[in-house]
Amino acid sequence: MTNWHHGTAEYWNGKSVMVTGGAGFLGSHLVEELRRRSGDVDVFVPRSDDYDLREKNEIQQALADSNPDVVLHLAATVGGIGANRDNPGKYFYENAIMGIELLEQAHQHGVDKFTILGTICSYPKHTPVPFSEKDLFNGYPEETNAPYGIAKKALLTQSRAYRKQYGFNSIYLMPVNLYGPRDDFNLETSHVIPAIVRKCVEARESGANAITAWGTGEPTREFLYVEDAADGILTATERYDESDPVNLGCGNELSIRALIEQVMDLTGFEGDIEWDTSKPDGQPRRRLDTSRAKERFDWVASTDFETGLRRTIDWYEEHKDEL
Repeated sequence: MTNWHHGTAEYWNGKSVMVTGGAGFLGSHLVEELRRRSGDVDVFVPRSDDYDLREKNEIQQALADSNPDVVLHLAATVGGIGANRDNPGKYFYENAIMGIELLEQAHQHGVDKFTILGTICSYPKHTPVPFSEKDLFNGYPEETNAPYGIAKKALLTQSRAYRKQYGFNSIYLMPVNLYGPRDDFNLETSHVIPAIVRKCVEARESGANAITAWGTGEPTREFLYVEDAADGILTATERYDESDPVNLGCGNELSIRALIEQVMDLTGFEGDIEWDTSKPDGQPRRRLDTSRAKERFDWVASTDFETGLRRTIDWYEEHKDEL
């Protein structure tokens, strides 16, 4: 196990790596981790101002400009339940077109390795818990996430087809809900952890006696610390060469109610939670079977939830005035 650390820099040294979405939440942590692993890696992040990855000719331009050995495709058009509900057509089209065209052009360009980031939203609504990769095609996803989930799942089929027909080496990873420093704390678009952190801190500062939370608090979720996700993606890229999908998670399950109580505790907000039950709960339970990542490329998450949550809150407290 110990000798992997020697192989890590070796894998990336001298390589050119294109990271789509590399300026985003996960992408920024991944680029940092990549540079930590190797001082001799050329990282190219195609910014949306310079390259519109929904357009074939701009994808071709990005590949020509960076000539990558490895492509890590993190870019996605995403949001929480509300945003998904309001933009189903946009979320389907933009995620499908970007991924499908990028994979095709990367294959034509002769890229050696292509890592696709899928989504847990691709799982069927009633997947048995813990979610196992073998159940991915056994039903329709939760309705609010389905357009996004199916657009991303199409890339798994494409990955397998390209491996079979062209010998193209692409892998497909599905991280669970991410959280951590630099997350999106905008209440219009944010996911549950940053939204609750922000609500608790603002309520504490304004002296409010309650915060409002969506749904019933009953559903469960699993959360993966963003630095663990970055580590998992790079480790898989180094060591894993099959198109079977792989979950990235930590295998813990937490109710939304318990999550909010923990955030209240860590932020020092002492009021109440008012549940807005007119708002949807989303998928009832979510926890991943994370054994395949361990078996196929010897990876497990290493940050415990309280540590990760504390770091997230500290980051928000420090940067909230700039957000």
